[in-house]
Amino acid sequence: MTTPPPTPVRGYTASKDQLLARLRRVEGQVRGIGKMVDEDRYCIDVLTQISAIQAALDKVALGLLDGHARHCMHEGAAEGRADEMATEMMAAVGRLMKRG
Repeated sequence: MTTPPPTPVRGYTASKDQLLARLRRVEGQVRGIGKMVDEDRYCIDVLTQISAIQAALDKVALGLLDGHARHCMHEGAAEGRADEMATEMMAAVGRLMKRG
């Protein structure tokens, strides 16, 4: 019988519980917006909640980027892949910055 491969350590591993809790909170906010639309709530109130969700997701993304920079890029640099890792991270930042 073979043993399963070890779970990789990611930049967010240490804060995984916090990250999951924050994402569950965002998930609840999204369901709340669905309820607001179902109840025909005022447009600006719905938009305000959407803005709050975007801010919460931005905070999650920044935390993930921080973990990536401190853990994954450090590990990549030790393996001689610093330029590749920096390019990958900057592409991710670019995608995060492009919005509607």
